[in-house]
Amino acid sequence: MNDLTLIRKNLFRKKLRAILLTLSILIAFLIFGVLGAFYSVWTAGSATAAENRLITVNRINFTVSMPFAYWNRVASVEGVTNVSHASWFGGYYQDPTQFVQTFVVDAESYLAAYPELTMPAEQRAAFLNTRDCLLVGTDLAGQYGWSVGDTIPLLSNIWQKTDGTSSWEFDICAIFDAEEDTIPANYAMFHYDYYNEALAFNRDQVGWLIVNTADAALNDSVARSIDTMFANSPAETETTTEAAFNEAFANQFGNIALILLFVVGSSFTTILIIVGFTMVTAINERTGEIAVMKTLGFPAPRIFRMVLAESVMLSLVGGLLGLGLATLMISGVAAAAAAFLPGLAMTATVFWSGIGLAVLLGLLTGIVPALNAQRVKIVIALGKQ
Repeated sequence: MNDLTLIRKNLFRKKLRAILLTLSILIAFLIFGVLGAFYSVWTAGSATAAENRLITVNRINFTVSMPFAYWNRVASVEGVTNVSHASWFGGYYQDPTQFVQTFVVDAESYLAAYPELTMPAEQRAAFLNTRDCLLVGTDLAGQYGWSVGDTIPLLSNIWQKTDGTSSWEFDICAIFDAEEDTIPANYAMFHYDYYNEALAFNRDQVGWLIVNTADAALNDSVARSIDTMFANSPAETETTTEAAFNEAFANQFGNIALILLFVVGSSFTTILIIVGFTMVTAINERTGEIAVMKTLGFPAPRIFRMVLAESVMLSLVGGLLGLGLATLMISGVAAAAAAFLPGLAMTATVFWSGIGLAVLLGLLTGIVPALNAQRVKIVIALGKQ
């Protein structure tokens, strides 16, 4: 009988206790896997941001617009290769509960700013040349069953037209996708000229500028030049990298990283205490057996390794089951909510981080019982039997 067989038999000698411990660890890693996957999606904007892409917003807040004239002025800054602009439209389809994430853009410069957005050449040409075209992401099109050639209305709770209505008619002439799954394709865009001419108020304003620089090394100097240009103006600006802008936007909803750390940390601390005390109790119950093993010639270091391996094996079994269940849950959610959570998946980083945590949990919970087993005195242990 080899050590692995002894470890397995000792681990499951009391099946109910082993099952309950495994379930406890499973729940902890289920929480870790699910929250880790959601956190990866939440921070995907920072991870996929281009290094040479800057965002310029109103210094007051990114929800406050800026004059349209800023667009051409920023284009003259040294080191800038392309400038585009976008504005928030929002809107909904047929019913307020059917929200559509929509932006107003300058079509040509926006597609130049985001080359990772892909579509057939004929659809790209149609979007550039059709004023009332709605460019729709593939995830959004799938959500509502839209296809190229459809005519749809989008209604807005904010933007009213000069005729007093808030219904905007569009022809879907193009559907875009992205080069990577982590890049969102769950929104729509339409032409600024079409929007600005029909707008009842807030004309000739833009929400933010997208600035491409010749090299990421020029980002700081370009950002300073832009913000200096509009210093002391009615609409002062703040220019940051796209990654920083996306992170700031995400933080508007709270410090997600801190929340996840608290939830996962609380789960693992609880499991650490439960499993640790249980393992100590289990080893104390086997003091006589350990003494017999030493009598038969098992050296103390070997017993130490066996007890520690027992704890690590328990943690790995629970961890793998938890991560596996989390993967199944995430796959189900991703299939049902692809338009809202593009790129949701159990990433390799989350999975292998979970495996590492499982090993660490096993080591932490097993180190004290292993030391106790190593220190067992044969005479004293057998005398208590």
